[in-house]
Amino acid sequence: MSSRLVLARHGLAEYETDLVTDDGGTLSAEGREQARALGARLAGEGIDAVWCSPLSRAVQTAEIAAGVLGVGVTVREGLREYGVGLLAGTDGSEREVIGPVFDRWVDGDDAALIPGGEAVAGIVARMTRVLDEVADRHEGGSALVVSHGGAIMATVPELLARPRRTAWDLLLDGGGFVELVRDGPVWTRR
Repeated sequence: MSSRLVLARHGLAEYETDLVTDDGGTLSAEGREQARALGARLAGEGIDAVWCSPLSRAVQTAEIAAGVLGVGVTVREGLREYGVGLLAGTDGSEREVIGPVFDRWVDGDDAALIPGGEAVAGIVARMTRVLDEVADRHEGGSALVVSHGGAIMATVPELLARPRRTAWDLLLDGGGFVELVRDGPVWTRR
């Protein structure tokens, strides 16, 4: 029996500091509207539950969408974004430090690391564990999973047994999503 997962990126967020961080992020007015629109877009599509990352921007997105859908929210650590490593608490440039590492990940370089950060294989493994858990729990049904752009881009090509460079096809706006179906052990994009 198959399971349908709608894997979404959280809504746009604002941060209380300009320092690089792994935490926080409060949905902006636009981000809250994206979360409402996500729930409205999925209303009537049989979403049984919403699962999300523990980061506040994802939790807020999940709670707003779940409110529209009339379902509950489950939080899982494994759905969080990749860590910023040693950049946390600095005014360093994420684009200059993390951008090249992410480019190397997409090119298939598993050894590329954000200084002090997590290997791409670790991100994919923890995301996949949770997505399998969600698919198991909602066999024959559907669930919304709210996560983060980088974690989604790292994981979905691996699930679909596609080259990592197809991650660039997964650049999601706030509240944007990709639909996945797991039938037995096989994942496909809907």
